[in-house]
Amino acid sequence: MKTVRVYQLHPSPALFARLKAAQMEAARVWNTCCELHKTARQAHVPWPGLMAMHKATRGRFALHSQSVQAVFRAFLGTIETTRQLRQTHPEMRMKYPWRTKRFYPVHWPAQAVSREKGRVVLPMGRGRKSLALPLELPEPGGACTLVWNRGFELHVCIEVAQAQTAPGDRHATVDLGEIHLAAVTTTTGKALIVTGREIRSLKRQRAKQLGQLARKQDRCQKYSRRWKKLQRAKHKQCHRAERRIRDLRHKATRQVIAFCVKRRVGTLFIGNPQGVRQENRGRHHNQRMAGWEYGKDIDYLTHKAKAAHILCFTGSERGTSSRCPCCGHHYKPKNRNWACRVCGFTGHRDLVGSVNMHRLAYGKPVQFPRSFTYLRPGPSRGRSSRVDTPQCCLGESAGQPLLAEQVSSERGPTADAAEKPAPL
Repeated sequence: MKTVRVYQLHPSPALFARLKAAQMEAARVWNTCCELHKTARQAHVPWPGLMAMHKATRGRFALHSQSVQAVFRAFLGTIETTRQLRQTHPEMRMKYPWRTKRFYPVHWPAQAVSREKGRVVLPMGRGRKSLALPLELPEPGGACTLVWNRGFELHVCIEVAQAQTAPGDRHATVDLGEIHLAAVTTTTGKALIVTGREIRSLKRQRAKQLGQLARKQDRCQKYSRRWKKLQRAKHKQCHRAERRIRDLRHKATRQVIAFCVKRRVGTLFIGNPQGVRQENRGRHHNQRMAGWEYGKDIDYLTHKAKAAHILCFTGSERGTSSRCPCCGHHYKPKNRNWACRVCGFTGHRDLVGSVNMHRLAYGKPVQFPRSFTYLRPGPSRGRSSRVDTPQCCLGESAGQPLLAEQVSSERGPTADAAEKPAPL
């Protein structure tokens, strides 16, 4: 199984200029393909294919031949995807590529990449000096892509170990959320909640810092020294927050898959909360929904589930969080505690959504779990007198003792992880 590892580059000024020139040259390849396709559309002649693009770009650009091929293959893939979307979803009003690019990522296939002691060599074509980057890449390595993400990065495709057999034959569902990143329930009555409060806090901190810097920039002359200094500070804050959020998302999704492996789950359903964004609930709520990257959560879970040999699929979760798992009464709660007004059921709101997904995904209802494991994706804060989950979500129920109130700060679902009782 293949995955991508990201390496931060800190090039010298001379190497920085060469990397920038390579991306500008790749953008020229894309713009050439765009002009050829636009000319063919306007002249009502057959669109250029793979061989036509190869002839039009051969020997014209200061790049490796396979890097040029990667650009126009990506262009032809974009054309095909756009053509299909225009037929199946005309309401999207998709346009064929038309915008002129200044920069474009440069790709080298695995057979073009050379590894030497302490560095990686990326060819730039016959008669041109290769790019030598001081990196130690793992063996065996794969293709490399030069990407700009507020700084140059090298994305390397590597092989990772994959499980040969599924952990078991049990089923599980995942309810994604902004406050709690994932709520997982299995057919055996086990449950897990991974909080996403730290990710939400980092996004809020980033928004406040960017707002403060933007207000300072408004008092500066554009492109002045101070304006550029503040712009660099904005990029630094964004990049730092992005790295921390990505790290927490990896840790959180890893905890979900580790829980499924431990509980011998063989099939995993992930609810897609796409319809939540369509509702207008005020600018503050809309800002939080716009910053909720549930698509990345789905991608991370799918990729890690594949590595664990767990069958993973996604679908709509409409109505699962507003229906009582006992009597089916529809009610939209206002807090994290779900209390039915008809049968008196109480439980955690996110677990209610995950339990109801079993009926949608597998056609069989499951019992509400008696307790659940609560984990943070990262280390807990040093001094805090506040528990992430309100006490109203932990009411006592007859016949079930109340466990000690603890929140695990481990990096994964270990054996000593504390469990919270979920009222019936």
